[in-house]
Amino acid sequence: MSQTLSDTPTPALTLRPDRHPNRPVWEEPPTAVGQGLKGGVLLLVLAAVLVPLWIVVVTSFSTPGAINRAGGLVIWPDGLTVAAYHQMLVDGPVTRAVLVSLGITVVGTLLSMVVSVLCAYGLSRSRSFGHRAILLVLVITMFVGGGLIPTYLVVTALGGYGQYWALILPSSVSVFNILVLRSFYSGTASDLIDAARMDGCTEWRILWSIVLPTSRAVTAVVALFYAVGYWNSFFNVMLYMPTDSTKWPLQYVLLQYVSNGMTMPGATNGGFGSLHTQTAPLSLQMAVVVLTLVPILMVYPFMQKHFKTGMLTGAIKG
Repeated sequence: MSQTLSDTPTPALTLRPDRHPNRPVWEEPPTAVGQGLKGGVLLLVLAAVLVPLWIVVVTSFSTPGAINRAGGLVIWPDGLTVAAYHQMLVDGPVTRAVLVSLGITVVGTLLSMVVSVLCAYGLSRSRSFGHRAILLVLVITMFVGGGLIPTYLVVTALGGYGQYWALILPSSVSVFNILVLRSFYSGTASDLIDAARMDGCTEWRILWSIVLPTSRAVTAVVALFYAVGYWNSFFNVMLYMPTDSTKWPLQYVLLQYVSNGMTMPGATNGGFGSLHTQTAPLSLQMAVVVLTLVPILMVYPFMQKHFKTGMLTGAIKG
């Protein structure tokens, strides 16, 4: 009796022993050289980020004698002290600058988010009045701007010179962030919105009860972008309040005391020797740098989980 084709046993498909079950079949297994190169590159990137941060932190806690012996920035701790932070927060203008920066960041972020969310939601509704024309104008402003001098003339003509609102309003709206929010809102389930309209919900209720709760990730990411922008902003201060030091935010104080070489009260300018009761200018400067990094380092770990969901989903949908 001849053996038929259907009776021929078929070999079972088995995975190679060195292939991970979740790895695609077309992807080659990792080699020792490739894994070593990847690890080496990651270590170099990690060192490039952590080593400068380590040097800044150690220098901010160093005594004048340790900075004098190191000839500048301190790499290894030698005689640590908190005198720089005490001097910075008690006698210097940094405490007031921190409060100014926090106020500008909170108020500016709230204003920017309100404007961006309302604008993005209106543009995401295809039946809204003039949404295409408004969207076209917004996109044009991304590539064509009025320039620095016209902006300065407009702000000063409106009485913004020396006023806090001049640090917020000129940069309160980002078209890119509006487009990201609009793309996400456009992908919101239309069945939910139609059902809400049938139940008598207004557009405000739909935005507050349906759209915003389903877009927490992208909203958090955009809010973080605005907050970081306000916290790091110093250029508007140079334009609209360069002389009033009582209104300077923290970043402009950092610019003055680190980049422009101004000396804080209580800092010694040379001949440190064994003076542990005084504070070196370099130690004060690095302490200001650390203080500007602390809020971002505290907020970022809580926001990191939203980056992938918020930005990728907002960019793909719509």
